[in-house]
Formats: sequence, structure tokens, C-alpha cells
Amino acid sequence: MELQALRLLVDRRDALSRRRVQTVNRLHALLAELLPGQTKKDITAPQAKALLASIRPRDVAGKTCRRIAAEELAELFAVDAKIKKSTAELKALVLARGSHLMDLHGVGPVVAARVLADVGDITRFADRNRFASWTGTAPLDASSGEHDRHRLSRAGNRRVNHVIHIAAVTQIRLNTDGRTYYRRKRAEGKKPLEAMRCLKRRISDALYRQLVTDAATTAVQGVKAGPGGHRGASHVSSAAGSHPHTGTSDQPLPGPAQPTLRPTDPPRKTHLEATS
Repeated sequence: MELQALRLLVDRRDALSRRRVQTVNRLHALLAELLPGQTKKDITAPQAKALLASIRPRDVAGKTCRRIAAEELAELFAVDAKIKKSTAELKALVLARGSHLMDLHGVGPVVAARVLADVGDITRFADRNRFASWTGTAPLDASSGEHDRHRLSRAGNRRVNHVIHIAAVTQIRLNTDGRTYYRRKRAEGKKPLEAMRCLKRRISDALYRQLVTDAATTAVQGVKAGPGGHRGASHVSSAAGSHPHTGTSDQPLPGPAQPTLRPTDPPRKTHLEATS
């Protein structure tokens, strides 16, 4: 039941994020009508409020536009409040499960919750390679002629793949081992997408290691758990997303992957501002 609640909450959080994007787009369009060239696209609610307060249209069209913009602004404030509350609930549930996923750079409550909700029982994956195939981060051979290249898999669980991408982008933006790894790959001659593919695979491996570690810790502590050591894991959670077993065309490349993500020292970094 706990895992089901987590899944419901993270789905709700995703829906709120999409709703926010739509509201911001509508508000931006209205403000652009009232103040041409003075409104940035990724405007926040406080910024929009300040701009709207400076507008005093005199014609009917302008007054109507301002009124609608005020309604959209109220909607934006309401959605932001719901997102904040939802994120806090997700964080509490993730911590209640004894998960340490948020100790990894770039992994906030939303990313951790999505991984936990969709993975369910981590023991259903034989190893990190199976897990990477399921997350769609296992590289596929795309070589041609004398060019040895690989590309991202389009298979696997796209929701988990998306949050791994969010974690990778955050890694690159901040001063982390992930950024160092990404820059090293770029220096080796890899294109941005290829370097990103490598980093996403490393993050997938780090997530797998942490999930296994957390499951083992929970089992040792004697907490009432499902087959994989996670409380509430069931056949329902095991069926979430794509099946972990893939064909030979989607097998990851052989060879060990050294960790590039290390747990952060307290205090933890702030959670991701997910917009997915």
C-alpha cells in the first residue's frame, strides 16, 4: 500500500508540473501583449505579480487582458503551492522507506520517488546491466564502417529514463563528479549526446547500487519487507514499466562501470525543481 501511495503521489506531482508549464505559457502570452518585449519566458509567480502591478491599461482590450492575466497568476500561485506540498510529501515517503537515493547528486524527492515507485522490487533485476536495459541507459551499437559509435536505447521505462536525464543535467550544472566525468568524455572527442549517454549510464549504475544497498540494509534491520527488502513491494510494483529482460539487440556493452556519483556530505542539497 505504501508503494502504491508513492506511485499515486509522484504521478500527481508530474501532472501538476505539466499544469504549471501550461499556466506559465498562457500567462507569458498575456503579459507579452501588455508589455511587449519585457517578459521572459520562464517567469516566476512573484515576477509576474510585480509586472502585472505596474500595468494600468485604459482601453477595454487591455483591461480584459490584464484581468485574465491576473486569473492565470492566481492559478500559478495555487499550482506552485500544490507542487511544494506534493514534493514535501514525496520526500517524507522516500525517507520513510529507508531510501538513501537522495544522497546522490542530482537526485531529489521527485527523482527518488519515481525510481522507487516504478522499480518496486530491485531483486527482479539480475545485475546493473539488466537494470540499465530497463532504464533505457544501456548503450546500443550504432557503428558503421570504421566508425565505432553507440547510441541511447529507446526501449525501457521512459519515465525513469526521464528522471535519470534530469539527474544528469543537474550533475553537469553543478560542481560534481558527474560534471568532471562528462567533461572528460567531451575531451576524449565524444559529442554532447554521446557524453550524456555515458553519464546517464553511470547514474543508472549508481541508482542500482543504492537500491540494492538500501534493500539489504532494510532486510538486516528486520523491517517488514517485500521480496526485495522494500516495504510494500508486490507483484503490482514488479509489473510497473517495461520487463527487465531484453533481447540481445538491447544488451549493454560488457565491462565494469566505475562509480562517478558519490553520496554528498550533510547538509543535503536542495531538491530538484522538476518540470517534467
